[in-house]
Amino acid sequence: MKILITGGAGFVGSHLVDRYLRDGSEVVAVDNFITGARENLAAAFKEPRFHFIEADVTGAWDDVKEALRNQDRPPDALLHFASPASPVDYANHPLETLSVNSLGTERCCRLALEWGARLLFASTSECYGDPKEHPQREEYWGNVNPNGPRSCYDEAKRYGEALVFAYVRKYDLDARVIRIFNTYGPRMRRNDGRVVPNFIAQALEGKPLTVYGEGKQTRSFCYVDDLVDGIVRCVASDETRGQVVNLGNPDEHTIEEFAEIVSRIVGRPLKREHRPMPVDDPGRRCPDISRAKTVLDWYPRVTLEEGLRRTVSAFSLPTI
Repeated sequence: MKILITGGAGFVGSHLVDRYLRDGSEVVAVDNFITGARENLAAAFKEPRFHFIEADVTGAWDDVKEALRNQDRPPDALLHFASPASPVDYANHPLETLSVNSLGTERCCRLALEWGARLLFASTSECYGDPKEHPQREEYWGNVNPNGPRSCYDEAKRYGEALVFAYVRKYDLDARVIRIFNTYGPRMRRNDGRVVPNFIAQALEGKPLTVYGEGKQTRSFCYVDDLVDGIVRCVASDETRGQVVNLGNPDEHTIEEFAEIVSRIVGRPLKREHRPMPVDDPGRRCPDISRAKTVLDWYPRVTLEEGLRRTVSAFSLPTI
């Protein structure tokens, strides 16, 4: 297979690049490095089956198409992962976040149609907002603030989903949508604002862990290798055509419980520094993955402690 991945230098995108290369596919990655990093693709650049195009999918898309025309055949699948994805990133780049999930998504839909390729749109559990249903099923419409500080990301992804399904209904586009729940692992940036890199970086430096509110809010953490396996299965499945699929770990923990696990793994007691809850921060977040289990025979296999040990080890390595 030949796979094109937008956002291929990002956290999840780069792990997807490596997985498809290991599986024997030819891979094209597109990224403008607004939040991605070239070093994430260090291993991929050594592979002859890997091609990289530095471009913005909302801007110089003609450059991408021209570069692809020079190759022997178009991609069989297009995976759209280009988007800022952490609160820090989409707060710093709100307009880019809105654009890449609207204009960028439509360009991906049109290109997938032109090629006869299947499309996967990477959406998010943020589509559920601060949910009133637990765990969250794909049928749940969510509880989202349409103009709050997080809305540039939440509503951009909701619009991207609507756009994909408009193409499915009008043009019979072979597309599917995944909603990604909290994912962690090597290649997360220390300063991206999410709880896993925050806690690990603070723990390794012996600093107090920043806990918002009382730490009673919950999250469910999925190791990146498990997520990537679910994505690969979803792309390959005919049954996911025209469907939304939750991908995440249903093992739910409070933030305070998570802090205790991090403290245990680094082998030192860690103080807490409590701060006010951010606006619109969800109180609970946990996926119902019944559809993924039934359709993809997928469920997370890496335990939280094992995944965190791998992630702490990666964070402990010197920066190249």
